[in-house]
Amino acid sequence: MAPMTDTGEEMYGLVERLYPLCRSITGDGVRATLDIVGEYLPLQVHEVPTGTQVLDWTVPQEWNIRDAYIADSTGRRVVDFAASSLHVLGYSVPVARTMPLSELRAHLHTLPDHPNWVPYRTSYYKPEWGFCLAQETLDALPDGDYEVRIDSTLADGHLTYAEHVVPGQVADEVIVSCHTCHPSLANDNLAGIAVATFLARALAEQTPYYTYRFIYAPGTIGAITWLARNAERVDRVKHGLVLACAGDSGQLTYKQSRRGDAEIDRVLRHVLAASERPHQVNEFTPYGYDERQYCSPGFNLGVGSLTRTPYAGYPEYHTSADNLDYVSPTAMADTLAVCREAFAVLDRNRRYLNLSPYGEPQLGRRGLYDALGGRSDTKQAQMAMLWVLNLSDGEHSLLDVAEKSGLPFDTVADAAGALHEAGLIKT
Repeated sequence: MAPMTDTGEEMYGLVERLYPLCRSITGDGVRATLDIVGEYLPLQVHEVPTGTQVLDWTVPQEWNIRDAYIADSTGRRVVDFAASSLHVLGYSVPVARTMPLSELRAHLHTLPDHPNWVPYRTSYYKPEWGFCLAQETLDALPDGDYEVRIDSTLADGHLTYAEHVVPGQVADEVIVSCHTCHPSLANDNLAGIAVATFLARALAEQTPYYTYRFIYAPGTIGAITWLARNAERVDRVKHGLVLACAGDSGQLTYKQSRRGDAEIDRVLRHVLAASERPHQVNEFTPYGYDERQYCSPGFNLGVGSLTRTPYAGYPEYHTSADNLDYVSPTAMADTLAVCREAFAVLDRNRRYLNLSPYGEPQLGRRGLYDALGGRSDTKQAQMAMLWVLNLSDGEHSLLDVAEKSGLPFDTVADAAGALHEAGLIKT
């Protein structure tokens, strides 16, 4: 794997490539996004037809847009979709009219508190049209007639999502999910897409214990569609993580699963605390990203959410200020590093049974102390062996051992590996 500084730059480069595309919950913008991600790792792309019943939802019509603008009496475009995909209300129905500003205002969305920012707004499930623009742009428009044009289509088509699978030693799965429905918003969620993509590439260089399934899907309806299409095999999902807002300068924030005590929750709490990074751990709430779908009571999967600054937690959220300047290679590299650290713990966390539980087995005779010679943490490693032996009762995991002993998880896992090889413990 490339050094993290180089990887951060590569992730930023992917965000740059994806940023101009107009994404929504369906359409060619999603396909173009997946085409680019597909240059970084192989994807299995799924097309689900309009009208398909998915749990309590129905796959909607597909939306595509070619052009949109508001032009003044001279023909000058005062609002132009070509300048930013945020300028059009997502899922706008087509319109071609001339109307006075007084009538047009009802279809205009601004942020008066941030007069030079453009908001992100959608109308997925209600036929509507509109434009988003800076308040200062609106304030500068004189009364008069304006040409309004939205060259879009809303027709039967497909919802598109994709998966990438990193095979593991077992069929039990860890899912990593990110949403692909937002247009030109760099942190939410292009940084999440980039981190997920490079996490998949890093895992593929190993032979992980779990099978890792990466899901690239539009928010809400995409995750619901994936769950509906995988309901019979969802019991394979043992752990999961939703990635979003992964590239800003804020501290890392982990939102726990609905269970609160799922293994992924314990692992993230442990890794963040052990890393001594500034961080926050939040309780589950049924609002946010797609963790709320995976954690809905019928599924109740052990899926948490990792962000830096959480959704709606920064003023730039869902505005044009969530741009390429708002995210950084350093922040994305740090988010990726935490994911890799967490999955390294998750992948090695086992429950063992001591095969010599009556008294302490003689470690020296088995060459176990000698095997640790020369390590800078020899004393820690010896203590880790004793702790693993003592707590290998089939009920305590290695994470339990690390937390109870105060020893680093890697040291504990290395000790367990040596004891297992010596035939003193078994899974």
